[in-house]
Amino acid sequence: LALLATASLATQACSWLWLRSDPPALRPERPLWLLATLHLLQLGFLFRCLHMLKVGWKVCRAQAEEEERRHMAFLSHDISMLRLFETFLENAPQLTLLLYIILKTNKAEPSQCLGLCTAFLCVTWALVDYHQSLRTFLQDKLELSWGSSVVYFLWNLFLICPRVLALALFALLWPYGLALHFPLVWMAMFLWVSLQGTHFMDSLCPEQLYRAMVAVVLYFSWFNVSPGRTLPRSIIYHSFILTDSSLLALSWLWCRSPSEELSYLVPVLSAALPCYLLGLSLRVAYYQRLHPNVWAQQQDGFDEVDASRSYRPEPVNRRMQWLAQAQFPLSQPAAQWFLNGAA
Repeated sequence: LALLATASLATQACSWLWLRSDPPALRPERPLWLLATLHLLQLGFLFRCLHMLKVGWKVCRAQAEEEERRHMAFLSHDISMLRLFETFLENAPQLTLLLYIILKTNKAEPSQCLGLCTAFLCVTWALVDYHQSLRTFLQDKLELSWGSSVVYFLWNLFLICPRVLALALFALLWPYGLALHFPLVWMAMFLWVSLQGTHFMDSLCPEQLYRAMVAVVLYFSWFNVSPGRTLPRSIIYHSFILTDSSLLALSWLWCRSPSEELSYLVPVLSAALPCYLLGLSLRVAYYQRLHPNVWAQQQDGFDEVDASRSYRPEPVNRRMQWLAQAQFPLSQPAAQWFLNGAA
């Protein structure tokens, strides 16, 4: 219940802060007091979804202008990012808790197995959906193909599964130790995000909330938050997570009592490292072979240009500009018939 309440409060707070900072042209045509009331009642995220469906229905039924399509892209991306935060604040901890309960009781009901698989898929899909939504902000970015989306989904899944397994195994021996482990790692991630100098929100206090939520995501999965070369930061992050997860798993392996009931976990644990390495290999393969920019270079051979020239015109969603600069430091022109928003 605490996880649910925390995820809901943080998501609604972000949604309200974003609405207040949006240009008037991007806000719903509702009075601010009504929007504030909806967020206090924890209905702000639902209102966003319904509002986007309304705008999307108009875009689909009529010959929509480019401004309406941009507006829908703004709404869609905000919902995608809120869903990402809610998923990692709510589903990822509950996923660890559910796996811990199954291992602790050494039995699994069909509903628990279904919930476990669904949670893994939801957490991974939230990352894919966020990445796809962010790419739609850039006019000159190729959309992800089905093959690229599948590989992007798989490498995130293969990286998250060993992490959750290591946390659940550590909780088997020291449940309260995990309660100490999370804030320590979270503070390290929060400090790391702060040192990168993010400027996502309009003021300092909301920016701290954003960094705190990103630190939760980083506790489970990689999330890029600042412009520049991502390779050095990615190497540091994955080295840290791999070391941390290995220490958690080895501590369980070293201190566990010999038991036939949990003997099957030893081969499962031995497959966790190859699974993580497979995820890293798929990620490298994705960026070297399957990334849309690589395909564009092979097809057209355009020179790279600065990404700041590829953002859509006014009205500007400053948050999306910052995220696009962080995720796509270089922009690769695409063939006209593959541009986002093209028929």
